Amino acid sequence: MIAFLVKRVGQSVVVLIGVSIIAFILEHLLPGGPAKAILGGRASPFQIAAFNHANGLDKPLWQQYGIYVWHLLHGNLGRSYKLNQTVNSVLANDLPKSILLVGSALVLSLLIAIPIGVFQAVRRNGIFDYAATSVSFLLYSMPSFWLGIILILAFAVNLHLFPAEAPQGQSIGSIISDPRAMFLPVITLTLVSYASFTRYMRSSAIEALAQDWIRTAKAKGLSQRVILFKHMLRNALIPIATLVGLSLPSLITAGIVTESVFNFPGTGFRFINAASTEDYPLLLGIIILIGVLTVVGNLLADITYAVLDPRVRYR
Repeated sequence: MIAFLVKRVGQSVVVLIGVSIIAFILEHLLPGGPAKAILGGRASPFQIAAFNHANGLDKPLWQQYGIYVWHLLHGNLGRSYKLNQTVNSVLANDLPKSILLVGSALVLSLLIAIPIGVFQAVRRNGIFDYAATSVSFLLYSMPSFWLGIILILAFAVNLHLFPAEAPQGQSIGSIISDPRAMFLPVITLTLVSYASFTRYMRSSAIEALAQDWIRTAKAKGLSQRVILFKHMLRNALIPIATLVGLSLPSLITAGIVTESVFNFPGTGFRFINAASTEDYPLLLGIIILIGVLTVVGNLLADITYAVLDPRVRYR
């Protein structure tokens, strides 16, 4: 197991180095260079030269990359000159709110999708299976922004049950204190995630139920509950573990559209604003964070694979 973890961590480090190189190249491909992109098109040559000297942008590229990596290793993602804040402080304020939104939707979708997917596998080709499959295909094919608008029209405009806008507080406490306003954005993300999880869970459970060791367990006279939850579920959850690991970057990316629809003050909404205001340091800082979350998500998925199925780490 230790050798398996060392190998996976080593691969993750290599990928992170690649991510840092790509982000460094993107920074230097900005129109007019980083200085002009940050200071604006009206910046004078003197101001650009002073900015380059202050930030080490007048040094050779290999030295600039070394400084860039050194800052990244110390958690320094740059400074947003549009907001006059460090990128770290902006993310420290917005990221917990996005984690609350997307994390709540992820947990809720798993709690719904796993039992429904198992029940569909056990009662496959029945009325419930066909109905649940139709609902999953409908939700899976529906863009999240469209689903959010439909929910706003139904529950906010017509029925007046929930607010059309998400909570506007600047802290986790203020967000939690308004659960009614959180309902629609959480349900939007939950339905989209559920559609994907339940299809994978159903297929994985059907494949697991067809294995020889399941027939052996039935021949021993074990109850269906023991077979499903003790023998089948652990193996059927392997694809779900991959999806959950790959969903880690969605703490930012999945919320970009949904946060914009519901005006939720999270990292996704901040990313849209940074793109519209040409706040390049903030954009690149968020991209770096997405890359790190992607690598960490894949690493966690590999580790979960090894825990659920020991055959994986022996290969």
